[in-house]
Amino acid sequence: MIPHKQNFAKSNFKSPDISQLKAVIIDHRTTIYIALDADSEEAREKYLLRTSNRLVK
Repeated sequence: MIPHKQNFAKSNFKSPDISQLKAVIIDHRTTIYIALDADSEEAREKYLLRTSNRLVK
């Protein structure tokens, strides 16, 4: 028999409340959410730096 995955309703996982976050648009298909008091430009730069360091196979 195949073991069942844990049900999310029973776990302690809690989705973030998007109404309490600020959307930062990176490009036409990428949006990240940050705290309301965080800097949008800094978040965009960190995201782009983090994704550009990935190795392309």
